[in-house]
Amino acid sequence: MSTDQQTGATGHKAPAPIKAVPLKHPGQWVAAAVLLVLAGLFVYGAATNPAYRWDTYAQYLFERRILEGVGYTLTLTVIAMFIGVALGVMLAVMRMSPNKVLSATAWLYLWVFRGTPVYVQLVLWGLVGAIYKKIDIGIPFGPTFVSFDIQALNAAFAFAIIGLALNEAAYMAEIVRAGVQSVGEGQIEASTALGMSWWQTMRRTVLPQAMRVIIPPTGNEFIGMLKTTSLVAAVPFTLELYGRQRDISGVNFQPIPMLLVASTWYLAVTSILMVGQHFLEKHYAKGSTRASAGNTTMVEEGK
Repeated sequence: MSTDQQTGATGHKAPAPIKAVPLKHPGQWVAAAVLLVLAGLFVYGAATNPAYRWDTYAQYLFERRILEGVGYTLTLTVIAMFIGVALGVMLAVMRMSPNKVLSATAWLYLWVFRGTPVYVQLVLWGLVGAIYKKIDIGIPFGPTFVSFDIQALNAAFAFAIIGLALNEAAYMAEIVRAGVQSVGEGQIEASTALGMSWWQTMRRTVLPQAMRVIIPPTGNEFIGMLKTTSLVAAVPFTLELYGRQRDISGVNFQPIPMLLVASTWYLAVTSILMVGQHFLEKHYAKGSTRASAGNTTMVEEGK
């Protein structure tokens, strides 16, 4: 830039640019030092406390029954989450449907499953055999085609999945509904103007755009489901991670190291899922980032 340009129209020399000096925050260093000291004291105390029984912890960390429990935990999480997401999408669409019967049915479902604890629901699923001793399928007050003896079925694993999935569907329905409502009304009006029905508009226009809002909280729900599987002992189903460690600690009478083993595996799997969630959120945030950058550029050009 030339001297004339720096002088400007008024003849005054332009001021020198301000040199920004970052503020010092000594309190952060003090807080960090205090936290490090406390963490060191905790680690030292845990390492020297015989109650933790680190030898037992090392013995069972990769024990066959524990690894099988991890496998069952992941299986429960994936299957229950898949069913919960599919049912949640259907409930969300029903909840926003102009059909009053569908909307009221979805609202009643959400009211029941969000209003009662998941542990209580799992206990009730475990008592299905006591509530319904036999299920007959046929014509009401007529012939029976198929009959199931519930008490003879060994379906704890299936009941655990059903209980987790039905509860998760209620929360996924609200997540999907929030994502759908984030789509502008103009998109729906444009689809209607093109002759699409309400269901076609939801399937082809609204839901694909709502995924940017739906995906991140769904990742949180997936991680939460992994930890919620520890409650399926209420069914009772005890082959997952928490149930396995509880069975082992009931034999060796060392619950503390066994709980630490289970916690280590929960932390390990959760950490992997959190990394995956981070990249998934980053992927679905690309569109909004570009849109914001484009809007900023247009504003600057308008100036």
